[in-house]
Amino acid sequence: MPAGDALVLRFEHFELDPARFELRRDGQAAAVEPQVLSLLLLLASNPDRLVSKDEIVEKIWDGRIISEAAVSARIKSARQALGDDGKQQRLIRTVHGKGFRFVGDVEFRRPMQTVAAGTIQAGPELPHSPERDSRPSIAVLPFRLAGAAGVHGVLADALSDELIADLARLRWLFVIARGSSFRFRGSQVDCRKVGEALGVSYCLTGSIAFAGPAVSISVELVDTGSAGVIWAESYSEAIDQVHELRREIAASVVTALEIQIPANEAKMAREHGPGELDAWSAYHIGLDHMFRFNRADNVLAAEMFERAIGADASFARAYAGLSFTHFQNAFLNYQADRTAQVEAAQDMAAQALQWDRLDPFCHLNMGRSLWLEGDLADSIEWLNRATVLSPSYAQGIYSRAWAKTLSGAAGDGDDDARLALQLSPLDPLRYAMLATQSLSHIARGNFEEAAVLGERAARSPGAHKHIAVIAAMATQLAGEPEAAGQWIGKARRADPELSARDFLSSFPFTPSAARETIERSLGDLGL
Repeated sequence: MPAGDALVLRFEHFELDPARFELRRDGQAAAVEPQVLSLLLLLASNPDRLVSKDEIVEKIWDGRIISEAAVSARIKSARQALGDDGKQQRLIRTVHGKGFRFVGDVEFRRPMQTVAAGTIQAGPELPHSPERDSRPSIAVLPFRLAGAAGVHGVLADALSDELIADLARLRWLFVIARGSSFRFRGSQVDCRKVGEALGVSYCLTGSIAFAGPAVSISVELVDTGSAGVIWAESYSEAIDQVHELRREIAASVVTALEIQIPANEAKMAREHGPGELDAWSAYHIGLDHMFRFNRADNVLAAEMFERAIGADASFARAYAGLSFTHFQNAFLNYQADRTAQVEAAQDMAAQALQWDRLDPFCHLNMGRSLWLEGDLADSIEWLNRATVLSPSYAQGIYSRAWAKTLSGAAGDGDDDARLALQLSPLDPLRYAMLATQSLSHIARGNFEEAAVLGERAARSPGAHKHIAVIAAMATQLAGEPEAAGQWIGKARRADPELSARDFLSSFPFTPSAARETIERSLGDLGL
């Protein structure tokens, strides 16, 4: 929503229109002195809190020295304009010695626009573009408090504020600023009305409950169109650990939204006909197919990304997605000319970065494409940039785990894989995170632990042929030949032409004792 598109404040039969600087009663403009109207806007815009006399003087009189009588006179005039008075205090309540509170039930709505005398209609549609309105959009509301919060009461706003800052780093998501989303506060907030007022498709809300020495925090992601809950999670901790919990929640929410919103967007996009897909809808459908890691879905993903680029040639994420599909072609040998696929993956990643150098997904794909060439040092550098831009970016952290393990830093790779699993326990690439851990244990000679993790990875939904090979190596090295035979058999059924050379092309380990162990194990498995 453009900065100038201020929300209209509605209460009882009144409307306060900041853009027109107007008070309307039953749709008709009311005569109000400018200073009184400014005071009404200040109070009604902050129905959730007390507005002190000092703040009124600062914002209405620009901080000039004003008598108590002058403030009282303006408050009286403001009440009169609303049919209120000092005795009723129906809308403007005095908090003696402190200031004033607006206690009316305020709704924030999109403004109306007059186009002809006596005619009022909704404002014009804003142009759609992936950089702005076509993106999924979200408002993070202040969390609700329950129980005796004491000094921890600030957590309700602090957590929401942190989430706004962290989500704003996600370049694919349009995040409403605190100044607008914090207008909606309380247990009776209707997310559908929030969606209408702020023009957002999602609402993130939650509650904080204090009970003795413990605190429980719940979070919900709501579709503002249907008011349906898409994702929810609960957290609990001792109250003296509340600030550590705050950071854990922020990281968890960012990662969950990376998965849940694109999945919901893809679901909604499929309800439209092919000709109705805009760039972002095509992109989200492509993303859904991309993560399935099989040949047919990879082809469909590439088609969707190309369609998105056709709709918007500057759509950075669509180029990055296309890079990912070329990576898959090379990584899983879907195309005969592996070199051409590696080059295409790098070229698409470079074009993505040309359009948006601040999107971690673009940096991720450059890092993955360099990994295919065995340039692990530069790969790690690009993946580091992705995680600097978005510290809770589980896919960037997991991809860095692979690159570190391949480069010889198996311990660091295991740490990154563990962190990625903590951040995104339901990630579509969970099997790959577990397999990374398995490889890191193989590299360090912890074969029994490698076998447990390798088999867990290979049994996970979506696991491809290389994951079965890792499970086979791990169980073979752990002295479990029967299990190893079953896993290598599964890998061969997926690709009868599979060879040790193919595996090591996809996982270009640096020369080391770990690589020698892996090469020996692949030979023992008959690859």
